[in-house]
Amino acid sequence: MACKCGGYYYTLNAKASFDRDLAKTRKFLLRNVSVIRMFTSGFFRSKWRSIAGKRRILSMDAREKSRSTILESSKDKRVPIFVMMPVDIFTLDASGCPRIRKLKALTVSLKALKLAGVHGIGVEVWWGIVERFSPFDYDWSLYEELFKLISDSGLKLHVALSFHSNIHSTHGKGGVSLPLWILEIGDVNKDIYYRDQQGFSNNDYLTLGVDHVPLLSGRTALQCYEDFMLSFVNKFESFIGTVIEEISIGLGPSGELRYPAHPFGDGRWKFPGIGEFQCYDKYIFACRMEDLKMAACREGKPQWGDKGPQNAGCYNSLPSGVPFFEEGKESFLSDYGRFFLEWYSGRLICHADAILAKAAKILKKYQENEQTSVMLVAKIGGIYWWYQTLSHPAELTAGYYNTALRDGYDPVVSVLSRHGAALHIPCLEMMDSETPPTYLCSPEGLLKQMQSVSKKRIVNLIGRNTTERLDKTGLWKIRSNCYNPQAEVVRSFTYFRMNDSIFRVENWNNFVPFVRMMSTDL
Repeated sequence: MACKCGGYYYTLNAKASFDRDLAKTRKFLLRNVSVIRMFTSGFFRSKWRSIAGKRRILSMDAREKSRSTILESSKDKRVPIFVMMPVDIFTLDASGCPRIRKLKALTVSLKALKLAGVHGIGVEVWWGIVERFSPFDYDWSLYEELFKLISDSGLKLHVALSFHSNIHSTHGKGGVSLPLWILEIGDVNKDIYYRDQQGFSNNDYLTLGVDHVPLLSGRTALQCYEDFMLSFVNKFESFIGTVIEEISIGLGPSGELRYPAHPFGDGRWKFPGIGEFQCYDKYIFACRMEDLKMAACREGKPQWGDKGPQNAGCYNSLPSGVPFFEEGKESFLSDYGRFFLEWYSGRLICHADAILAKAAKILKKYQENEQTSVMLVAKIGGIYWWYQTLSHPAELTAGYYNTALRDGYDPVVSVLSRHGAALHIPCLEMMDSETPPTYLCSPEGLLKQMQSVSKKRIVNLIGRNTTERLDKTGLWKIRSNCYNPQAEVVRSFTYFRMNDSIFRVENWNNFVPFVRMMSTDL
């Protein structure tokens, strides 16, 4: 005899056990509700066996040879859930040193999530905290304490090595800047950051123009990232593959592989603006002089190598009336338009290639033993507005040369495939019908495209939400996208983020069944 529940079938005994567990977590929460409500922000995953822990980082050749094995393993229908740490988990003490906020509240929250069936916690490991004061001065004490707390709660870890700042996105509340010694260099030389056409710089992330230029106390940006990754794995070697199951490598603003074309928080951009190209710092122009200018001269168009498009509007322009994003002679379809966009997106792809190559090399030794395998992850932005136009302008300014006529995500995912990295995709909770029709949004179309190209390139998927959804409609949309019959089942899902709203009774009663269903074989 069976009982139907939310599209799944449980035996009556299983359902009774589920109800007892749900009551147990609710009782735990009610007993500790005053502590839990002190929190704001989160991310989640299930308590069953690790999937990522049995996955190896593979070279491109190995992945091609093992295609059938990978596709077969994806038939496992369990989708472990991670919950991301609150954005304001750290605060500065009187001496200016970071510390964990509200430790008691965090401990209670972790126990509640574990009881609910969450598998692990996502933690951003900030460059601006660990190497805060001076080069090579790594202080891991804060993360030693936090990782132990999470591990002692019986939860696993998704670690996001974060080489960006979130000061602007948090409006200074609980935000983390780049390392102070980097900011000191930036005060003297603002060209270590991306610049727009008006000369405004963005200090959320170093420009890819300094990837190979030794301006950072004698090191290049790539050397800084590599040294940080090496220090991390040396410090937490005993955790890798046991507690730490996924390691995401920051590749740009918000950790995503993209240009800061839509800078929110500083007043320059507001949704649904198309954004602006970010290629005007002198170091990225130096790169341009080597590859773009020479190519332009070969084409008999030396002026193509001097500057970006002059008819591409501004941050808050809409596509209509902006010549570069329409279909005229000087548009993205022109010889110059294609020439520029290939260079602009190509530099971003080279940036990802260089960092992921270093990350894969560092993690390779952990793949020699299946007990220490770990999933390498790369995060991509969800630029879904104006997706239904011909030019996809918001994606173009962000560095994704993706239009109605060209698949711009295939070359990105090809790089991930070469280094054995999983693709962290957004928008799993979003529906086209819930977006403003005027702005020609299609989060569902974008997601479908990413799923398609990842399947083609044999790249594992990790899902995440873009907006907070704790209602049944939003959570069930996530479930539907994780189990899309036209795509591979995602390897895990990360919920952004842990906050007090998760623990409210009406939300908790939706969240817990969702986690349990995602963690059970279909």
